[in-house]
Amino acid sequence: MPHPSQAHRRERACVIGAGPNGLAAAIVLAQAGMEVDVFEAEPDVGGAARTMELTLPGFRHDFGSAVHPMAVGSPFFASLPLAGYGLEWIHSPAVLAHPFDDGTAIVLDRSLADAEAALAEDGKAWRALMEPLATRWADLTADILRPVIAWPRHPFLLARFSLNALPSASFVARRHFRGERARALFAGLAAHSFMALDRPLSASFGMVLGAAAHAVGWPIPRGGAQSISDALAACFTALGGRITTSKRIRHLADLPACDLTLCDLSPAQLLTLADQPDQPSGNRLSPGYRRRLGKYQYGPGAFKVDFALSRPIPWNAPDCLLAATVHVGGTLTEIEASEAAMASGRHADRPFVLVAQPTLFDPSRAPALKHIAWAYCHVPNGASESESDVMLDRIEQQIERFAAGFRSSIQARHVLSPLALEEEDANLIGGDIVGGANNLRQLLFRPTRRQYRTSAPDIYLCSASTPPGGGVHGMCGANAARLALRNLKL
Repeated sequence: MPHPSQAHRRERACVIGAGPNGLAAAIVLAQAGMEVDVFEAEPDVGGAARTMELTLPGFRHDFGSAVHPMAVGSPFFASLPLAGYGLEWIHSPAVLAHPFDDGTAIVLDRSLADAEAALAEDGKAWRALMEPLATRWADLTADILRPVIAWPRHPFLLARFSLNALPSASFVARRHFRGERARALFAGLAAHSFMALDRPLSASFGMVLGAAAHAVGWPIPRGGAQSISDALAACFTALGGRITTSKRIRHLADLPACDLTLCDLSPAQLLTLADQPDQPSGNRLSPGYRRRLGKYQYGPGAFKVDFALSRPIPWNAPDCLLAATVHVGGTLTEIEASEAAMASGRHADRPFVLVAQPTLFDPSRAPALKHIAWAYCHVPNGASESESDVMLDRIEQQIERFAAGFRSSIQARHVLSPLALEEEDANLIGGDIVGGANNLRQLLFRPTRRQYRTSAPDIYLCSASTPPGGGVHGMCGANAARLALRNLKL
């Protein structure tokens, strides 16, 4: 018979890391009745989903992600009352703009009918490709935002998606579209994969982000990405959870006694934390599991620049001012060359640049009549600091190419090289912002065949290095916590 003090004991969990995945895991555990503590190394919650004054006072920039189709389209986030905790989505009039050298731009509208009209000769092909997925977004995400090796809930829909998701983006773009404009549009979507566009699976990102554009849009959170993290944190604490910030966990032995530990960490960080040579139990992870974690591959890095601007970006194509997101890269062939350079360990001469211009639609993030811009391109993992001036110049040249006079509007800039990104957020190994290389092996077994589980029965991974991978959607954390609860039989 249990001791009276044990009869009413609540199971206790610790979560390391208060990024969106760590907070999602903590919420699931707290909803199940566990006593949960979250420990965050930085002064603020959010991980890569933070908002800070990086350039000048009053200019609030997103450290990591800025535009959030996967957050607004996340099944887990949709299950939470985040609006009640201050999260408000802002949809720009157009989802996305993609400018060309002739002074025009393709503007992707959330309406499939408008997108069909804008894409002219390729409109019907675009609609045929995206509509079946967009209209069944909830069913699609139920399958793709969990481990790939799980039995599909909607097998016919997943099979249809896979037909155009498994090949390379280059193949899908040229197979489905006749015109250069639609091909470039799809290439820009697929380039979010951090993969060369001739690699298998690179098309999957184009398919998912294209479908999201029509299903849920690509909104920005009012106040910046920090609003997402703050809403998740408030939801968690309302459930009785506790968050301790500025508390860096260096070894698992630093945690209070608990029944379960979930780690919003990269595999490299977990290896360091689990190594406890001064403890009687030694290393918490088996030698075989440690070897498999040590073989985990990280992907290319991001080179990011935040700008404080005296005016909006002066796009040659005024339609670009309708969208919070602008893909700066030119044609399919140019984007292919940019991502091929990255994949081969080189810096692209004309990099594909993702640009966000949130203050066009959320003026609260800059002083009156001023603006911010957020831009990044893809570079080799851990790219040398000596290349920073070169890449800054190339990013600005690319924007200036499609927005003559851009440089004259810059009041201040803040550069985050791959290594600087890692210094600000230890999960971003070598500037990898998606939690690991997107190759077939790691798509199926991320980071190992155990996925969320480790060799220690009470330790789980819940970071972007687990399925379904990178993005602000919380599904890695929610999936890991649900598995841990099943195994704990709660």
